[in-house]
Amino acid sequence: MNPGNISDCPADTILALNDCLNVMSGKWKVPIIGTLLFGPKRFKDLEIIINKITPRMLSKELKELELNNIVKRNIYDERPIRIEYELTESGYTLKPVLEQMVEWGIQHRSEVFNKHK
Repeated sequence: MNPGNISDCPADTILALNDCLNVMSGKWKVPIIGTLLFGPKRFKDLEIIINKITPRMLSKELKELELNNIVKRNIYDERPIRIEYELTESGYTLKPVLEQMVEWGIQHRSEVFNKHK
C-alpha cells in the first residue's frame, strides 16, 4: 500500500467513518451507550452514573441517540410513570467497538503513565 496513493482510501470508507462520528460525536454519547450496555436505566440513574453530565445535556444526548436508533425510551403505565432508556438492537452492535475502545484506553493510559514516570 502506497501512503501517497489517493485510491487507497475509498470514499465510502470516509463516508462510513463520518456517519459513525456523527452518531457518536460529543463528550457524552459514548459514556451513555457504555452505561446502557449493562441494561436499561432510568434518567436519574444515568445522571448519577455519568458523573458531571447536566440533566439538560443528558436529555439532549438521549434524544439524539433515539433519533439515530441507538437508544429507545420505554414508558411504563405505572403510578408514578416509569421511563427507562435502553439500547436498541443497533445500539447493542456497538458493544464490541466499545470493548475495543476500553482495551485501547487501558493500554494507552498505561503507556502514557509509564512514559512519564
